[in-house]
Amino acid sequence: MKQLITGFLTLLMAGAYAQSGPIKIGEINSYSSMPQFTTPYRQGWQLAVEEINATGGLLGRKVEVIARDDAGKPEEALRHAVELTSNEKVDVLAGGFLSNVGLALADHAAKNKRLFVASEPLTDAIVWEKGNRYTFRLRPSTYMQAAMLVEEAAKLPAKRWATIAPNYEYGQSAVASFMGLLKAKRPDVEFVAEQWPALGKLEAGTTLQAIMQAKPDAIFNVTFGADLAKLVREGNQRNVFPKTPVVSMLSGEPEYLDVLKDETPRGWIVTGYPWDQIDTREHAAFAANYYKKFNENPKVGSVVGYATMQAIFAAINKAKSTDNEKLVAAMRGLKFSTPFGPAEFRALDQQSTMGAFVGKLDLRGGKGTMVQWRYADGKAYMPRDDYVTARRPAAAMK
Repeated sequence: MKQLITGFLTLLMAGAYAQSGPIKIGEINSYSSMPQFTTPYRQGWQLAVEEINATGGLLGRKVEVIARDDAGKPEEALRHAVELTSNEKVDVLAGGFLSNVGLALADHAAKNKRLFVASEPLTDAIVWEKGNRYTFRLRPSTYMQAAMLVEEAAKLPAKRWATIAPNYEYGQSAVASFMGLLKAKRPDVEFVAEQWPALGKLEAGTTLQAIMQAKPDAIFNVTFGADLAKLVREGNQRNVFPKTPVVSMLSGEPEYLDVLKDETPRGWIVTGYPWDQIDTREHAAFAANYYKKFNENPKVGSVVGYATMQAIFAAINKAKSTDNEKLVAAMRGLKFSTPFGPAEFRALDQQSTMGAFVGKLDLRGGKGTMVQWRYADGKAYMPRDDYVTARRPAAAMK
């Protein structure tokens, strides 16, 4: 009898500890392979965690983030996801940079019924064709950002377009969305050339030579990181830029402008982040706190990391639980705050309405910057419900 009582008390104590222990968030990202983005991203979520814990945490419990590096490889991301869910017993999974990595984590989330907040992966498939009940995506998708850019691209007199994009899920998704949306708005355009370099292995001279042989009036570019720098440098030397108009996804982000410096091509139409020109209350507070902690100005990664945690915190508070089924219910239609302003997750496809800034590139003081920019609210660039339901699995909407 004494042994039974002792065992019963041990179980009670274990249960009490589980309720009073930290809320664990498993974060998986390409820290070693994409440091330009993921270093400020990590600092963004660190700031959010520090702030929430300073107020007492969530549900009376501290928040703990257990981070893992996937090195840009889906198989590494899956290995970490298994370890975090099985051994660390995390309550929520978050992160992902590359779209193929994000899709692998989304598949793990579906199979293990574990909430996954995809912070950065932009492919449309993650909430549409391969969407599932447990995956929510924060950043505006390739479709949404393409729609933002098409508004400006359609105003150009260009009829002959070429595309340059990395040959993996993100690049393919971005080009497909841009082509479809531009043709719908401008039936007179045609796409005369496509270049699909392997990610991180762009041969800029060969690529531009092939593109310009097709005599395009304008180019849609989806390269980023080191590939973007190579493309810009080669294009400047060949006088392709700024002679040929370019519409480019993500190229106005500080992560890339800081690298391009005085090589930044004037006149490109881009999505990006003019952090030093935004005067809203939400952004001013975030930027000031970020600078105070890290002694540097925020980048897009900083905003995404911070907003990812804000969304998770809001869901846990709304659900009053870390139970994944309750969290999914709470996330659908969830309203939460970001440094860009209020956002919510659309219940239909679990896509956030967080937007992006659209403008043009220019040089100021030998550095690249965005000018003539506007904030494009993501809610205005989502497709109709029937478009989504035709592509998203029925099971994902239950």
